[in-house]
Parts: sequence; C-alpha cells; structure tokens
Amino acid sequence: MPAASRRPILVSPKASKRDAGAQISAQEGQRLWRDMVLIRRFEEKAGQLYGMGMIGGFCHLYIGQEAVVVGMQSVQAPQDSVITSYRDHGHMLAAGMESNGVMAELTGRIGGYSKGKGGSMHMFSAEKRFYGGHGIVAAQVPIGAGLAFAHKYKKDGGVCVSYFGDGAANQGQVYETFNMAALWKLPIVFVLENNRYGMGTSTQRASAGDLHRRGDAYGIPGHQVDGMDVLAVRKAAASALEHARSGQGPVLLEMQTYRYRGHSMSDPGKYRSREEVEKIRDEQDPIERLRAWLQAHHNVTDETFKTIEAGIKDEVAEAAHFAQTSPEPDERELYTDVLA
Repeated sequence: MPAASRRPILVSPKASKRDAGAQISAQEGQRLWRDMVLIRRFEEKAGQLYGMGMIGGFCHLYIGQEAVVVGMQSVQAPQDSVITSYRDHGHMLAAGMESNGVMAELTGRIGGYSKGKGGSMHMFSAEKRFYGGHGIVAAQVPIGAGLAFAHKYKKDGGVCVSYFGDGAANQGQVYETFNMAALWKLPIVFVLENNRYGMGTSTQRASAGDLHRRGDAYGIPGHQVDGMDVLAVRKAAASALEHARSGQGPVLLEMQTYRYRGHSMSDPGKYRSREEVEKIRDEQDPIERLRAWLQAHHNVTDETFKTIEAGIKDEVAEAAHFAQTSPEPDERELYTDVLA
C-alpha cells in the first residue's frame, strides 16, 4: 500500500474534540494527569542518572507515550495482567510498582525489583501482575497469550494486556500468537504502540498497510486510537477489555503515539528533524492536552497542578536518593533466582 494512503500520526482537531468526549470527574482526571507527570519526571531523572554513569546497559525512555499506558491501566481490573517490552518503566509505574524499587533496579541495587540483576529491561512484580520487561523484540507477545490462557483456564475473569511496538509488529511470532489467541478466544488485548519509529526506521518505510488491521485475517477486531489523548485511550481500553473479558476473544488497539527521545539513550535521533519533534510536542503533548481539558471542563487551577507536581518532584527525588544509596547485591545473588 502506498505510504501516502496511510493515516497521519497527527490527529485532527476535529478528531481530538470527539475523543475528549469521554467524560470523567475532576478527581479522576487529576489522577490521570498525576500518573502521566510521574512517568515523565521519573524518566527525565533516569536520563540524568544514565548521563552520570549511574545506570549501566541499555535504557529506553517512554517520554511522550505516557497517555497510552496510563489510559489503559486506568480501566483495568485488579486481576488483569500486563506484559511489555524493554521500554517498560512507565508500564511499571502505571501498574502500581514503587518508584524506589524501579529506580534502584535501574542502578543495579539490591533494593530493585529484580535485586539489581535485571536492570532496565528485566523487571517483574507478580504482586502487581506485571510480568516484564522483556529485552527480545516481540517475545512478550506469545508469552502474553500464555498469560491470557492462564486467565481462561483458571476462570479468574482476568484479561492480559500485551504491549508491543510498531517494529515488533512485523515479526512472525506476533501472527502465530494472533492465530492461537483468536482460535481459542483468549482474553487478551494487544496494544500496538506505534511511536512512528522502529529504532531509527520510520513505519512509513518498514510497515505495509494499516497496523490496526493486522488482525483482520484472524477475525481480530482492530481499532486505531489517538495515543496522545489519554481520554481517547481510556475509552478504547474500556471497550476492548469488556470485549475480551466477555469471552469474545482478542482485540488489537493501535495507539498512534510518539516518543520524544531516541530509541535508547545511545540514539541521537538523526533520522528525524528537530522541527518534527517540536511540532508534535507543541501540538499533541498528552500532559498539556489533559491539563487544558481539565481547565476547560472542571476549572482545575494552576495552583492545583503545581501542588500535584511538587509531590511528584519529592517522590522522584526520593527514588533517586534510594537508588544511589541502596547497597549493591552480594555476589551470592549470582546463584539465586536462576532457572536451568
């Protein structure tokens, strides 16, 4: 399909206005705003610590994509499970994992969620039903189907939310999973986070067709969502989760989103212009869009936003302090949690 026939990432004002019709209370809206700002500030601090040499290995930041995971998580049930790829810090925080534990894992300390042995790409919390954090592109998708099978087998009413990116969308294991998930009507929502670039390659150059229709051959309904609008995400998520939970099988949601930073901390992003990034940040930023919506619909004041942000600043500062002062793991930890 010619690239010119695809829908643009930038959402029209008309579409944005329609999506904002998902009404929420002022209190709930402030909670969504807070969760997105927490992820933004946490990631900014993680980037600083990486620059200081406090974080080793790879580090993939989620800045710009906050509305996707916050909107999805806001309507999930306690028994639902989550699995994602290596761009995972935001997913952990949205799932309720503590800032201290996530940041300490980034710095390789014993206070981290994987005792400092997993790093940025390998964190888990069975308590929060967050099953990683996986470093192999698309590998989490079939594992997510396994989680969904477990929900169905146990009849616990849970749905698995399985995230993957536009680059992973071209892998064969995704379509093997689609086939099994549709055949067995597994309770799973596939969330395709289309941030426009699989590493440094534009989706326009790498992916044929409309990504939200990739499940058509398997009878999986697919929907394209403005992933820079947390209210639109929330509305689509509620519908998809209801579909999957009712026994009708999987749903595919293509979230049109955008990452402001490079693929990883070592990526200078030379494959796109500064003007492109600034344009989307100025016109589509999910945090600023929700702030404007709350001001227009619920008269939330600047003082309220400042108070929320001050609390987040303290939380992130505490997480950074904890991450730098928590001890490094003992050498004996090399032999624990190892599966043959």
